[in-house]
Amino acid sequence: MDLGLKDRVYVVTGGTRGLGNAAARALAADGARVVVSGRDGKQVAEAAAELGAHGAGALGVAADNADPTAAQRLVHAAKERFGRFDGVLISVGGPPPGSTIDSTDEQWQASFESIFLGAVRMARTAAEELGEGGVIGFVLSGSVYEPIPGLTISNGLRPGLAGFAKSLADELGPRGVRVVGLLPGRIDTDRVRELDALTGDAEGTRAAMAARIPLGRYGTPEEFGAVAAFLLSPAASFLTGLMVPVDGGARHGF
Repeated sequence: MDLGLKDRVYVVTGGTRGLGNAAARALAADGARVVVSGRDGKQVAEAAAELGAHGAGALGVAADNADPTAAQRLVHAAKERFGRFDGVLISVGGPPPGSTIDSTDEQWQASFESIFLGAVRMARTAAEELGEGGVIGFVLSGSVYEPIPGLTISNGLRPGLAGFAKSLADELGPRGVRVVGLLPGRIDTDRVRELDALTGDAEGTRAAMAARIPLGRYGTPEEFGAVAAFLLSPAASFLTGLMVPVDGGARHGF
């Protein structure tokens, strides 16, 4: 199936590792050109070089989502290098784990600036530049529907971003611009392995978590990336305002 991605240009924040990088690789594999960002300049350069080595047009830009100038710089970089801008996938690192009692004001503030306000700012900037056929995607979490134990800050911020995304979808729909959300469950990334290890029994935790998933295993980054690429592509042109679980069936609601 041709997703219609050839020569389209996407910005992928947090595209140097984990789910963001998986999505960038899937987009590039189908012919898209990708601008990847991250806070670490070396990792950004390495990620862009890896994408470029496989024949994809790729550009790395060191940028922190919490920086008020980051969104405009990324969109400008896409248009300057590739001559167009078709969409963005807003992927950010997870906030620090912790309970409601343990999470500090400083952790909340830093996470809000990067994960919430940074994502809102990126989406608003993209919305100003996108025309018909454009798309804005958010990488969120299953905590949009159900809190995840030990991830209080994420539980507080992700549902708010989902609400923002739904509002944005309604506002941009008449212009032909789509807004979608992805809700990854247990995907085998460094972040999830770190969370498993925090329990003191990584293997036991992984086995217990996998047992709760109808497909009986963790997902792979490649599986997540394939879903992201489809949702961002013209092949998904009649999909907007929805939140798509990528969790092996772990969410039992409709």
